[in-house]
Amino acid sequence: MSCCVLQITGLIFGAVGMLGTLAATAMPQWRVSAHVEANLVVFESVWEGLWMDCISQLGLRLQCKLYDSVLALPPPLEALRALMCLAVLLALAAFLVAIVGVKYSQPGKEGPPRVSSFILVAGVAFLLAGSLALVPVSWTGGSVVRDFYDPAVPVPLKRELGAALYVGWASGALLLAAGAMYC
Repeated sequence: MSCCVLQITGLIFGAVGMLGTLAATAMPQWRVSAHVEANLVVFESVWEGLWMDCISQLGLRLQCKLYDSVLALPPPLEALRALMCLAVLLALAAFLVAIVGVKYSQPGKEGPPRVSSFILVAGVAFLLAGSLALVPVSWTGGSVVRDFYDPAVPVPLKRELGAALYVGWASGALLLAAGAMYC
């Protein structure tokens, strides 16, 4: 019975982690403008994401602009996009395989529950998806913190950690927990 509870818990963690990774990928708040020192322009916030930049004015008006060309993006942003998209696809595949694995590892009439190979595949896929999601989020978080404390970066260009990074860290942790439960 505890095996089934662990599998269902892993499935729930995997589902929430998958949806969170998808949300973090789509959110424009990866890097948000920092209001430090004598910066008096506080009625306007700048959000930078993987797919677009947005400007929020007093929380009333939000204007977003998609990046013009994929070819004009800096290589680190292309890598972040690719890793997050790969993490989402792998998390989705792991979730679907986990559903099949839970179905085929139900207890039979003749003895204890059998663990199918789907469970192991789902666990490895969840672990890999969680790792792939944590790399771009942590990379971005590290660069934001480094630039914030760098005196060479002008104050108007300083950014803070956005909500998407926190969602990405939590989602990556849930995917890793789901993978650990299945393994």
